[in-house]
Amino acid sequence: MLLALCGLLWSAAGLLIKLVDWNAPAIWSARSAICAAAICAVRRPSFARISAAEWRAAVALAATTGLFILANKLTTAANAILIQYSAPVWVALLGSWLLGERARRIDWLTIALVLVGITLFFFHQLTFDHVAGNLVALVSGIVTALYTLSIRKVAMTGGAAATDPLRPILLGNLIATVVGAPFLLASPPPGVAGWTTLAALGIFQQALPYVLYARAIRRASALEAILIPVIEPILSPVWVALGVGELPGGWALLGGAIVVTAVTARAVIGRRRH
Repeated sequence: MLLALCGLLWSAAGLLIKLVDWNAPAIWSARSAICAAAICAVRRPSFARISAAEWRAAVALAATTGLFILANKLTTAANAILIQYSAPVWVALLGSWLLGERARRIDWLTIALVLVGITLFFFHQLTFDHVAGNLVALVSGIVTALYTLSIRKVAMTGGAAATDPLRPILLGNLIATVVGAPFLLASPPPGVAGWTTLAALGIFQQALPYVLYARAIRRASALEAILIPVIEPILSPVWVALGVGELPGGWALLGGAIVVTAVTARAVIGRRRH
C-alpha cells in the first residue's frame, strides 16, 4: 500500500511540471532542494560513514531524475516513460546476482503484462525517431533499476542509523540540487504561482513519497519496489487530462487497466505465498 501511494504521489509530476515556466534543469535543482529541506524537517539522517551502496543509490537517484527530464526534452513523453519503465526487466535480471532475490514466473508474467499495458497506453504517441532521446530514456531505465537495487541493499543491511534508506535518498536530492544549480540563472525564475507549484513538487510529489518509500523498501523486494509504483506513468496522463483537458483514448484505457490488474494481482498472489 505504501508503494502504491508512492506511485500515486509521483504521478503528479507531469501536470505540475507543465505549470512551471522554467528550464528543466532549474526545475530539477529547485525541486530537489525543496525536497531535501522537507526531508530534513521530518528527519535529519546522519552522514557519518556512508557506505558504497548508499553512494550508488544516491548517485543513481540523482541521475534517474535528471536523465528522465533530459529524455523528455529529446524525445516524446510517451517514449521517455515507456522506455524508462523497462526498469523492472533490469531489476529482475540483476536482482538474483546483486541481492539474491530471484524472479519467479509470475514476476516475468507481470513484467510482460506491464510492458504491454504501457505500450498500449501510449500507442498513438510512440515514435521510432528521436534516437538520442530514446537512448537517454533507456539509460534512465537502467539507472532506475540500479537505484532500486542499491536502496534495497541498503535496507537489507539492518535498522541502524548507518543503514537508514532515507539517507541516500536525501543525499541523492542534494547531488541533484548542486549539479542543476548553475541552470537556476539560465532563464528568469518563475513567479509566485511557479514557486508554489515547485513547493508542491518538492514536498508532496517528492519528499512525502520518498519518506514512504524508505519505510516500504525494508519490507518489499526490489522487484515489488519497481513494479507496484508502475501505476505512476498510467496515472500521470490522467491528472494531465483532468488539468488541461488532454483525454486518453480507448487504447490508453485498455493499457491502463492491464497494468493496474497485473500489478495488483502480482501483489496479492505474492503476499499469499508468503
